[in-house]
Amino acid sequence: MASLLEIGSAIQAARKENGLTQDQLAALAGISERTLRSIEAGCGNPSFSAVLSTAEILGLKIAVER
Repeated sequence: MASLLEIGSAIQAARKENGLTQDQLAALAGISERTLRSIEAGCGNPSFSAVLSTAEILGLKIAVER
């Protein structure tokens, strides 16, 4: 299972690949820039819906495996 830090790093890399600033991605995902910064840093306590909406904007999928 990926850690929050790994998910945040993947989101940050995809954001940069797509040429988006944190402010732009946060606006597209409907979250604050501060929340996006905490997601990318793998810290804080962002809501699961915030992480999912951000990943979805970037075309990333988060999978739960057993």
